[in-house]
Amino acid sequence: MAFSEPQISEPDGSRRKIIIIVAVVAAVILALLFYFLMRASTTRPPDPLLPNAIRTGSADWNTHASKIHVDAPEATESKRALGDIVMNLQTTVRNFTGRTLTGLEIKGSVVNRQGQPVRERTMVVIPSAQQPELEPNRMMMVFITLEGMTDADERANIKMEVTGFTIR
Repeated sequence: MAFSEPQISEPDGSRRKIIIIVAVVAAVILALLFYFLMRASTTRPPDPLLPNAIRTGSADWNTHASKIHVDAPEATESKRALGDIVMNLQTTVRNFTGRTLTGLEIKGSVVNRQGQPVRERTMVVIPSAQQPELEPNRMMMVFITLEGMTDADERANIKMEVTGFTIR
């Protein structure tokens, strides 16, 4: 006499529904994870500013700013795997003030045809590990990286300008 195993019948429809629900929930969780990771990578802290800097409007600004010469900037751009565009701006800064620059703050920006900034970033380039100060009649290269632009952004021009400095 042969014993037969009891037949447990599960409807195929319920098993398929469970698999579909689990797949949809996993896809939503992965999409949310990637969304938050992408947002975290695009947000950055505010640009540091040079403390006690001489800025536009002060008497020392009018005296010395015209003697800090910034050459016409050049830029290279490249696409990243994330789909955004990164632009690397560079220029040469020359100190003709007759005094040593102990601090230098420069703003780099990409502007559209109306002159409105598409992306901008301000950097303190002096003091740094590579350039603690800039002596009179010397020059230095300045590099600023601008991230997060898309193909839809109108990139008509680039600008780099001194926004603050300290002198000794």
